[in-house]
Amino acid sequence: MKKIRSTRLDQPRSRGLQFKNVYDSERFGLVSERVARQIGSWRFIALMTVFVVAWISWNTLGPLQYRADPWPFLALTLMLSLQASYAAPLILLAQNRQTDRDRVQGAQDRNQANRLLADTEFLARELADLRIALNDVATRDYIKSELRDLIEELQINQDKKN
Repeated sequence: MKKIRSTRLDQPRSRGLQFKNVYDSERFGLVSERVARQIGSWRFIALMTVFVVAWISWNTLGPLQYRADPWPFLALTLMLSLQASYAAPLILLAQNRQTDRDRVQGAQDRNQANRLLADTEFLARELADLRIALNDVATRDYIKSELRDLIEELQINQDKKN
């Protein structure tokens, strides 16, 4: 007799086989970045060029009994195709990680720019308040002129008394 699965309405039903995520995505991302960095270097291009030239030279000019891949170099084509089929997704993964980092960096830069703008506006307001307050403060020249006026008044008052 076939066992009937009881379904609960509060839980979604799983369909087919479910595979667990058995790899560490962070480590896999780091590996993909390293591979992309190496594949994108001049050293890799030079080594790959030397390898292809050596392969073609050996299989064209080498002894007939030792040629592993005669014309049209199907094994070389297969190797290069496999390398490209693995390199392209790894490069795309590295680019996606870089895009995510750029997005986070952009958000941090915007937050910092907003904080700097707020600080600048605050300092501008404080500076304006200080300028307004300094206009209300008596200057040295103003105090001197007031003291001169008072001294003159005192002298006039003393002259009147005498």
